[in-house]
Amino acid sequence: MQQRVITVVLLIGLCFGLITLVAGMSSWRLPDNEQGYAPKQPIEYSHRLHAGELGIDCMFCHTAADKSRHAGIPSTDVCMKCHKVVTSSFDVLQDEMNKADEEKRKPKQIVSEELRKLYDALALDETLQPKEGATAESIPWVRVHNLPDHVHFDHRAHVAAGVTCQKCHGPVESMQRMEQFESLTMGWCVNCHQESTKTGINGKAVDAKTDCAVCHY
Repeated sequence: MQQRVITVVLLIGLCFGLITLVAGMSSWRLPDNEQGYAPKQPIEYSHRLHAGELGIDCMFCHTAADKSRHAGIPSTDVCMKCHKVVTSSFDVLQDEMNKADEEKRKPKQIVSEELRKLYDALALDETLQPKEGATAESIPWVRVHNLPDHVHFDHRAHVAAGVTCQKCHGPVESMQRMEQFESLTMGWCVNCHQESTKTGINGKAVDAKTDCAVCHY
């Protein structure tokens, strides 16, 4: 009887262990696989708003993507192309304009909390005038997509071939906070190269090399 109880307990434990193992397999990661990495940024920049709702093209901000290995992190000059004028969400600005009309006064300057961080980095006050005694500093953005040092990925080659940003970066236009959507492992890259060579990209034939020296040099 005691042996039977022990056997049953062991079987239950084995079953529980297998269930836990299977459930956890989907989250297994090889070393340096940062799929799902979504670090908090110094300014809560929303790709969903800019690329999705507003439809801003990726290369309006990432201007080097078709000219360089690196797409580049936009400078604050790029941000200020719009945010010299746009200082908060449209709804908030519209509400203030409506109130100003009702009260027969000039609209107050409304600056969102996140844009205030941008202006602080530029040593500007809310009227976009230089802050006395303040010094402009770069924004310490946290890099999301990190490849090993021995991997050389060239954005311009992929843009020229017609590869969309979403192919590697996922549905950026729906991301409130940027995350690494794909695994970006060597196997993932090789599979994409093989499939692209087989089927082409946007109806155009391509020869996506899989030689080691293409990416490792």
